[in-house]
Parts: sequence; C-alpha cells; structure tokens
Amino acid sequence: MLGTDFPKDTLPPDDLNILARVSPILRQADITFGNLEGVLLDGGEPIKKCKTLSACYLFRTPTRYASRLKDAGFDVMSLANNHARDFGEEGRSSSMEALSALGIHHSGRLGDVASWQVKGLKVAMVAFAPFGNSNDMLDIKKAVEVVAELAGRHEIVMVSMHAGAEGLDATRIPFDTEFYHGEDRGDAVKFAHAVIDAGADLVIGHGPHVLRALELYKGRLIAYSLGNFCTHWGISVAGIKGLAPILMVNLRANGAFLGGQVVSARQQRPEGPILDEKHAAARMIKELTEQDFPDTQLQLDAKGRINLKSTKSQSIGDK
Repeated sequence: MLGTDFPKDTLPPDDLNILARVSPILRQADITFGNLEGVLLDGGEPIKKCKTLSACYLFRTPTRYASRLKDAGFDVMSLANNHARDFGEEGRSSSMEALSALGIHHSGRLGDVASWQVKGLKVAMVAFAPFGNSNDMLDIKKAVEVVAELAGRHEIVMVSMHAGAEGLDATRIPFDTEFYHGEDRGDAVKFAHAVIDAGADLVIGHGPHVLRALELYKGRLIAYSLGNFCTHWGISVAGIKGLAPILMVNLRANGAFLGGQVVSARQQRPEGPILDEKHAAARMIKELTEQDFPDTQLQLDAKGRINLKSTKSQSIGDK
C-alpha cells in the first residue's frame, strides 16, 4: 500500500519512490508477486463508512502509482483482501485496469485468474480471500476445483491466500479456523494443504500483518504470512509489524521446491523498506517454522538461506 489520499492526503512527499531501495532484488526474479491492499483509483467514494475519519482504515492510491509497482519489478498482484473493495467493485475494477495497462497480471475478483508464460512454462496465479465477490477460501471444495482445473493447463500454479487473524498475537499458527473481530478468516493450513493436493505448487499467505512459519508439504512450499512489506503510513509498522521480508523461492519446472532465501528488510518511514543487515525477519521466520513445524524438512539459517535437510523431501516433490 504505497500511500493513500483518503480521507486525507498521506502520499509520499514529492511522490517519493518508496520501493527504490528493494527494487534491485525484486527485479531479479522470473516472477515477482505482491499483495495490493487498497485500490488504485482516482477519486471516488468508499463503500465502507467510518465513525471516525481519523481512525479510518480505507486505502485509495492514485492510479499513477501502478507505475511504481511496474518499475519495482512486480509481475503479478493479488487483489483478494479486506481492502481490495474499500471503494466497491468500481475501485477493484480500477485497480485491475491500472495494473493490466502496464502488463501486471492480477487475481482476486471471483473468476479472475492470472495466466501467462514464463521461460516456456505456463504459469497461473489465483488469489483467494474470505471476503465478498473474491475467490472464496472458505469454500475449500470450490477452491480445489479451481486449482485442479488450472493445474491441468499449467506447469506452475501459484495460490495466494489472505487468511488468518491479525495482530501481534497472531504469529503462531493455530491449526484451526481463525476469527478476527468475529469474522471467519478461514483455516489456513487446511486450505493450503487442500490446494496443494489439488495441484498447487506454491502458496503465499498474507493477512495477519505479522510473520508466520514456512511449511514444506508434499514437496511444495507454503508461506503462511510474510507480514507487512511497504505501507506508507495508515497502519503501524512498530516492532515486528515493521519486518518486511522478501521471500525468494527456487522451483523445479514441475513446481517442486528446490531452495530459497528470506531477504530481510524492515520498513523505515518515510523512505520505505530497507535491507536489514541484522536479518531480523529471517531469524523470526526460522524460529516460528521450528516451533510450528518441528519435524520440518526445511533447514533455515540465521541469514535466511532455505535448504532441504535431506534428499527425502526432494524425492517426494519429484513423484
């Protein structure tokens, strides 16, 4: 969320490019994915109503900021989250149009799936969330059908999920249905396992606004939450909420996980995310992974390198 002009203008001063310090890393990948909270929209009125505008969590970013995403290297974005419809479907339509105009793929609205070619491989990304008119992660049966159909036509299928409770006490995975302010936020583990069983190769989670563990399931990687990344004002980035990792993943052509790297960054306002030589995000993800998945075949070190502990996991992925 690169800045909002609603309810008042808190955009970066002089349109400062707050992705500049991490863009060289983002541009390295064959596919760079992000979750876009809020809308890319010029003007318009929100459908959500706030009792107090000073505490109003509605995000409206001018459409010109789509070029910041393009310049940073983003290839595909999720538009399935609790802010993608802050300004109704008109707002999400505007986001889709602004991204498409620059060649950035997207998924989020019910039935909206990204599909494109990368190095001769057909790739799909489908984004799920437990919110209205989005690909619904609460309907696991339907999600499985969608992913299985995509897996039949693509070599690589990526799944994005906006799932889980929010806040400082949401770093641990409960292995059960989660709620936030009474709202059903789904069972992230059950959902992620189901879509991998259906043919997904990589599952990327966001929603809790804090980091969570990584899991290797049937040779496929699941990131249960990558926290916040680049949020110019609007929400707190104090402490662990300001950790902003970039997860780099290497996959075989059949989607099996080969290895990766957690590149640690943290948010520093007003500049945006900056690299963190203390590797705080990597160390936290390592700790959470060891706590929630003590028998994991993933080996993480304090600087963020991710490897397989043995050839056993690799052979599972190749079957």
